[in-house]
Amino acid sequence: MLILVRHGESLWNLKNIFTGWVDVGLSCKGVEEAYCAGEKLKDVPIDVIFTSKLLRAERTAELIYEKNCMASKRVLYREGQGEFLNMLPLKRTETLNERHYGDLQGLDKDVAREKYGKEKVHIWRRSYDTPPPKGESLKDTCNRVLPYFKSDIEPCAKNKVVLVAAHGNSLRALIKELEGISDSDIVNYEINTAEIKSYIYKGNRWELI
Repeated sequence: MLILVRHGESLWNLKNIFTGWVDVGLSCKGVEEAYCAGEKLKDVPIDVIFTSKLLRAERTAELIYEKNCMASKRVLYREGQGEFLNMLPLKRTETLNERHYGDLQGLDKDVAREKYGKEKVHIWRRSYDTPPPKGESLKDTCNRVLPYFKSDIEPCAKNKVVLVAAHGNSLRALIKELEGISDSDIVNYEINTAEIKSYIYKGNRWELI
């Protein structure tokens, strides 16, 4: 079973700032959203957690697991700390980081529109293969995320319950693959903060449940 969840609201989501790879934490609302996601998943026995190396995703995963039925039986640990019995692995990787927004990172979105022009910023945000200056397009993000999904996440999720806590665009890359969404449609696909999407592997394909 594969469970995807976007991180809770971050401090820069709250301030309407392009975040990308800048490592900002959760807002108070984001913490509450993560706990609410945890309540929804509390009876699902999670076996493995994958997150990006950005605090907002990792913290969301931790808060979700605090509510989980396995939390009293298996302690969460990060890879590299040493593995022991009755510990649940949290695997952190830059591969699942948010799309890199390049020169837009740290800019208020309205300021970015004033600086570069509304139409150009819209293209950078909503086209599939046009990146902002020094940044990634959604296509670039897909090319980064999908090989890792195929090599590390998918084989595990076919046999265990896997939680992936990541970001709007890195999750778009996964959802595009899982649901067979076209290049043109995926750019308009919205994933809300702390939104959960669950899949099972059935008949050689992933099915949304």
